Amino acid sequence: MAYQYSKGWFIQQLKQKGLSKHPIERKKLELYKTSIIRNLYVEYCDSNTKE
Repeated sequence: MAYQYSKGWFIQQLKQKGLSKHPIERKKLELYKTSIIRNLYVEYCDSNTKE
């Protein structure tokens, strides 16, 4: 179990949505910094943001 909003938590949420690699660079998510993973989370998983 990962702390909420930690790097591990963001990776868990993205993997639950079926995203295990970066959509453009096709590298494992674990290789990226937290800020990049958080931006992917906001783009693909967060339903509270308005576009």
